[in-house]
Amino acid sequence: MLTRLGFPHVGEHRRFVAAIVADTVGSGLFMPITLLYFIAMTDLSLVQVGSALSISALLTMPGAFVIGALVDRFGPRRMMLAGNLVQAAGMVAYLWADSLLAVALWATLLNLGRQSFWGSFGNVVTAISAPGEREVWFGFLQAVRNLGYSVGGVLAGLALQIGTDLAYQSVVVVNAVTFVLAFVLLLDVPDHRAAHADDAPVEGWGVVLRDGAYLRLVAGQLGFVAGMMVLNFALPVYVAETIALPGWVVGAIFTLNTAMVGLCQGLVVRRMNGQVRARMMGLAQVVFVVGYALFVLAGWLPVWLAVVAMLVGAAVYTSGELVGGPVFSATAAEAAPDHLRGRYLGLFQLSWGIGGAVTPIAFTWLLAQGQTTLWWVLALVAVVSAAYLQRLPRVLPAAGRRVTDRSEQAEPDTA
Repeated sequence: MLTRLGFPHVGEHRRFVAAIVADTVGSGLFMPITLLYFIAMTDLSLVQVGSALSISALLTMPGAFVIGALVDRFGPRRMMLAGNLVQAAGMVAYLWADSLLAVALWATLLNLGRQSFWGSFGNVVTAISAPGEREVWFGFLQAVRNLGYSVGGVLAGLALQIGTDLAYQSVVVVNAVTFVLAFVLLLDVPDHRAAHADDAPVEGWGVVLRDGAYLRLVAGQLGFVAGMMVLNFALPVYVAETIALPGWVVGAIFTLNTAMVGLCQGLVVRRMNGQVRARMMGLAQVVFVVGYALFVLAGWLPVWLAVVAMLVGAAVYTSGELVGGPVFSATAAEAAPDHLRGRYLGLFQLSWGIGGAVTPIAFTWLLAQGQTTLWWVLALVAVVSAAYLQRLPRVLPAAGRRVTDRSEQAEPDTA
C-alpha cells in the first residue's frame, strides 16, 4: 500500500525514518558552511582548510573495509548507533579545532562516523523492506534525506546572514544535538543482524573481492556517481564563473533539485514499475546526457534564455538522479548475500568515496580547458556506462529483475 506520492506507509519504522531526518537536518545545517566555518573560526586560509578536508577524505576511504566487516559482525543498528556518537564527538571537537592538523583529525573522525552510519543504512533498508518494494523504500528515504538537507540548508542560510562567531558555533552545537537525537531514536529500532549457523564457514573480504559480477556493478556505478557529483562540484562553478550567470541561479538549481527529489521520487519509481533494472540504470545515464546538452546550450544563449536553459537542464538532470538512485541501491542490496551484506554494501559505497575524492579535481581541471570540455567528457562517460550496464544482467541476476512497487519478488528478465 503506497501513498499518493508513491511512498510506502512508514508504520512501525517511523523511529528509523525520524532518525534519518534528524541526521540529515544536522548535516544539511553544517555542510554548506563547512569551509566558511573554519575560515571564520581559525587562522587558516581557504587552501589550508581545503587541504585538511581532502586529507581527511583520503584517510577515511580505507574505513569502508573495516566498517563493512563490523556491520556483518555486530549488526547495522549497532554501527548506526556508534556512527551517531562518533559524529557528535567529532562535531563538538570542531569547536576547538584551530590548526590544519586538528581540522584534518576531527574531520577524519566525523567522516568515519558518517561512514559507519550510512554504511549500515542500506542493510537496515533491505531488512525492513520486502523483495519487490526495495526501490520504493530506497526512493522514499532518498526523498526524506533531501528534505532533511534542505531544512538544514535553510537554517544554515540564517546563520550565514547573522555571520557572528556565536552563530557559527551554534550551528556546530545544533548539529551535534541532531546526532544525539538520531542515536536516541535508533535505540528502539530492531537489530537486523543476519543469523549465522554455528557450522557455517568463515567468510570475509576475500569472497567479496572475488565476486566478479558484483565488481562489475560497482564499476558501472562509478559512471552514475560521476554524474551525481555534477550538482555539487561542477554546476556552481560553471554557472557563476564559466558562463557568468547571476549568483541566484545556483541557489535556484539546488532548490529545484531538492523539491523534485522530495516530491517526485515516489512517482518516478511507480512510473518505472515493470521495467528491467539494468535498462533503468542506462536510462538514467542517457537523461544525464540530455541535461549536459542543455547546460552547453545555456553557454551560447543570452542571459535570460541561458537561465531558462540551465533550470530546464537542472530539471532533466535531476530526473536522471530520480531514475538511477533507487535502482542502483536496490540492486546492490539484493545482489549481496545476507551474512556479508555489510561488506558488499561497504564496497558499493566506496564508489561514492572515490567519486568525492576524484571529481572535484577532475571537474575543475576540465572546466579550465574550455567552456564545453567537461560536458563532452561527462557525456562520453555516461554513454559508455549506459552501454556497459546493459550486459550486467548476464552475470548479475539482480540487475535483470524488474522494478516493482509491491511486496513480491519479480521474475528475472535478462532480455
